[in-house]
Amino acid sequence: MASIRLLLLAFSNSILLVSAHYSSSSPSSPAPASEWRSARATYYAAADPRDAVGGACGYGDLEKAGYGKATAGLSTVLFEKGQICGACFEVKCVDDLRWCIPGTSIIVTATNFCAPNYGFPADGGGKCNPPNAHFVLPIEIFEKIAIWKASNMPIQYRRIKCRKEGGMRFTIDGAGIFLSVLINNVAGAGDILAVKIKGSTTGWLPMNRNWGQNWHINADLKSQPLSFEVTGSDGLTLTSYNVAPRDWDFGKTFEGKQFES
Repeated sequence: MASIRLLLLAFSNSILLVSAHYSSSSPSSPAPASEWRSARATYYAAADPRDAVGGACGYGDLEKAGYGKATAGLSTVLFEKGQICGACFEVKCVDDLRWCIPGTSIIVTATNFCAPNYGFPADGGGKCNPPNAHFVLPIEIFEKIAIWKASNMPIQYRRIKCRKEGGMRFTIDGAGIFLSVLINNVAGAGDILAVKIKGSTTGWLPMNRNWGQNWHINADLKSQPLSFEVTGSDGLTLTSYNVAPRDWDFGKTFEGKQFES
């Protein structure tokens, strides 16, 4: 197997789901699946179970976060500086009857970044270099569409709506007035365009993307119930009121409303 250079950023958190009172102002359902596009895919085999923890989207332990092994690292032209994190794709093997498993496709979530290797040309070893559209898949998922000996396979992919169980999850981290919120388990478009947060004594405050789907703000919001307004890349906005109770604390995860899927 050709070596794959993945950017792995460690991020750990404890998950404690807390019920929330919420309301939704979501309009219609997200747009249907997009057209098929061409790319290539390789695989990696985790040498250690801890390799499933981390990733450039900040989801931490992918099993605990609900993504399992149905995940993908994306090349620069697809990763969109982390904007694409959480988006869902249908992928199928094409053009190689020796290695493709006919009639199969997989659904994966973007959870990581395949960093470019400028020591090689894009057409000679730099698989994730621009302008290549490239997916890096766990071998367990790769083998659902192709024989592992294929290594670097031509594929087709398309964006689809994400289907998730339960509500969006908001993991609050930070210290003092610095709040970092990881948002995961997002249905519909899957990826997030904008986030606002509101305490009981504040208006809606815009948050900034830190990295992946980690959003941050400097604001004194302790001892206030927290509400969130999340806008997906499809333009749909969902408001979850009082997601975190007044006595929320850092390191906990709370569950809010969910987009239609």
